[in-house]
Amino acid sequence: MKKFALTLLTACLLLTFFTQPLAAEKIRIGVLRFTNQTAAGWWHGSVASDLQDMLASELVSTKAFSVLERKEIDAVLGEQDLSASGRVSSKTKVKMKKLKGAKYLIAATVSAYEENTKGAGGAVRFKGLSLGGKKDKAYIAVDMKLIDTETGEIIDARTIEATAKGKALGAGLSLRNFSVGGGGYEKTPTGKAIRACIIYIAEYLECSMVKGKDHKCMDEWDKMESKRKAKTKGAIDMDD
Repeated sequence: MKKFALTLLTACLLLTFFTQPLAAEKIRIGVLRFTNQTAAGWWHGSVASDLQDMLASELVSTKAFSVLERKEIDAVLGEQDLSASGRVSSKTKVKMKKLKGAKYLIAATVSAYEENTKGAGGAVRFKGLSLGGKKDKAYIAVDMKLIDTETGEIIDARTIEATAKGKALGAGLSLRNFSVGGGGYEKTPTGKAIRACIIYIAEYLECSMVKGKDHKCMDEWDKMESKRKAKTKGAIDMDD
């Protein structure tokens, strides 16, 4: 009887083990260098790759994606050429023998930037520094596109916006031409707005790609998109 019970228990355990659903393979994704269409004074040579790294790190932190970290990836064509080479397996075209490729690429462009500065008069500016009791407000919009590396098709696009307020760095010290890779920029309204956009992009992609466009999490994003479009239309003053 004991032997039968032990056999039955073992069979149940084995059945449970083999019928457990296999963990879904993470979506392989790559991030292109950011581009800029604004006249923002803080944009310089390294910012494009700094933002690329920030978004890649944020995507990794979601634990929902397998993120390809290749700095030199700069176009969908590069991925297609890579897939056509002998370094890929026949299974997925983008799954490599020695290096995992990206099924999707994220292209992001800073499309709008505004900064309002108010506060005490008599503030002194010197070499990009503003000294005084000023408070800043920064607005940033990032246009994000999701590209299928096999077809080159844009399968999703979204404009992500963020606004941040705050005092200048330190005791009334504001660095205008900061480095995104530096330690102090995140304390500025601009730095906060940039970080917020990065977080929002990662959260949106996790919602739309992993949970799916039919998931309830999309309700919030759709509301934000409708609000953004209504605000943009309201700002347009067309002559009769």
